[in-house]
Amino acid sequence: MNAPPTFETFLLYDGEKKVVIERDTKVPNAAIFTVNKEDHTLGNAIRTQLLKDPQVLFAGYKVPHPLESKFVLRIQTTPDYSPQEAFTNAITDLISEVSLLEERFKDAVREKQEGD
Repeated sequence: MNAPPTFETFLLYDGEKKVVIERDTKVPNAAIFTVNKEDHTLGNAIRTQLLKDPQVLFAGYKVPHPLESKFVLRIQTTPDYSPQEAFTNAITDLISEVSLLEERFKDAVREKQEGD
């Protein structure tokens, strides 16, 4: 089978970075982020969060190949806001939203258990 071993989809090798950032020279105020050992789940969540930011002009991602565990995210922002700031803020906001979701879920489970 051509699929890589399962552990290769989430373990970083020595010297391998989780996120690699490069400037997009074709578009002003844009950058390309390559996120290793992740897939559509995180790529789409970050893209969606970025698009909620009014200072983000463009956010899109792609998975270069189904057997590679990485996605490439392209971000373009307004001139007074860097793509790196947008990326960091989107991740911070996403963590907050997931924490809130977790709290509400736990509360709902507790309420259900108390009701029985």
